[in-house]
Amino acid sequence: MTLPPKPVARPDKVSLWRYMRLFRRDILSAQPARLYRAWMAEFRTPFFRSFLINDPALLREVLKDNPDSYPKSDRIGAGLRPLLGKSVFLTNGAQWRAQRRIIDPAFEGGRLRDTFPGIVAAGQAGCGRFAAMADDTPRAIDAAASHIAADVIFRTLFSLPIEDETAGEVYHRFQAYQQAQPILNLAAFLPLLRWMPAFFRPGVRGQARAIRRLIADLTQARLDQIAAGTAPDDLATKIMTTPDPETGKTFSKAEMVDQVAIFFLAGHETSASALAWALYLLATHPDWQDKVAAEAATFDAVFSDLSRLSATRDVFREALRLYPPVPMMVRQASKATIFRSRRVPAGAQIVLSPWHLHRHERIWDAPDAFDPARWQDGATKTAQRDGYLPFSAGPRMCSGAGFAMIEGVVLLAQLVGRFRFAPVAGQVPVPTAHLTVRARDGIMLRITPRD
Repeated sequence: MTLPPKPVARPDKVSLWRYMRLFRRDILSAQPARLYRAWMAEFRTPFFRSFLINDPALLREVLKDNPDSYPKSDRIGAGLRPLLGKSVFLTNGAQWRAQRRIIDPAFEGGRLRDTFPGIVAAGQAGCGRFAAMADDTPRAIDAAASHIAADVIFRTLFSLPIEDETAGEVYHRFQAYQQAQPILNLAAFLPLLRWMPAFFRPGVRGQARAIRRLIADLTQARLDQIAAGTAPDDLATKIMTTPDPETGKTFSKAEMVDQVAIFFLAGHETSASALAWALYLLATHPDWQDKVAAEAATFDAVFSDLSRLSATRDVFREALRLYPPVPMMVRQASKATIFRSRRVPAGAQIVLSPWHLHRHERIWDAPDAFDPARWQDGATKTAQRDGYLPFSAGPRMCSGAGFAMIEGVVLLAQLVGRFRFAPVAGQVPVPTAHLTVRARDGIMLRITPRD
């Protein structure tokens, strides 16, 4: 059995300088192999202490039982704040709770049905673009997946197709930003080195400013439509007109720009990553690709048909397990505590790593294997509960988790229903972490029409 690719781990012991260089190049390969078995690992340097936790009990403590004691690290915003401002992804405490009270209603179960036509339309448009690529020559699937995911976001958020001039420019600038800026930089782990955030890669700040200007234009146009009573009933309108049930306030224009930036980042980059890896996994496992195609043949692109796509859903879950779009998250201990008999000082960085948790050798059977059937195996229920965090968990679980699962399943069914995907001999993608888990040199696949 050929296992899906994963990066080669670094040697267990390296100098701090070597670790910093490896980390800056790629978060995943900078970590030692022992993290795939360890319940906890402590990292000490002259500048900081951090604790990576895989222990299910500790994860419950940090994410579910006592989340206010482990807020998002202030340093996590060092790399992303130029783009995301004070978005819900970066805030804590009362500000974060107020933001979630406004945002969450737009993604409640009943309202997800309203986003379904936009997802389907983006998938259909994407199939049209794939048709032009379906000539059995090697094609870069990453860019095509990004294009569809961006189209989904603009259609469901602003009722605009990707062909809209402003939407298209935002998309292309995000592509450049994604290549330049990792979701975590060293500043997130070095809280005493205040000079670290200055090390942005070339173009990051300029792209962030340009993206925010474009989003501000879209937001102002929607505010004008709301005032005129002509706004479409999409996600942007729902969020911009929803008052905080406790204060009665709605988002200001500046606050909405911050939120749209994270919606696009979370809804576009993460979905594009997951879709590209799912297509690669199906290309290298044609038996599962045939199962998805068979389900797609029964899918009439109506919301009630989603229940027919059970194998497709399991494939997407397994893709998220093997290649979680956000590989690591960082929290900060607000007070001293004890983890597994070790003292954790106040201010220590608490690293949660879906990448290592999803492949943990003590939690999952055959952790590096692609096996969508595990999601219907009752024996894996404990692993599914304790070892799966593609959208985080607890109060800070991603608001759009349900949306993302619908989007991924629908797009997979649409694409695999119309096309066959096959790997390119000798080209195995190497996972690396930028904004999301991507392939270092891209994912190349052969695409042909399905009879």
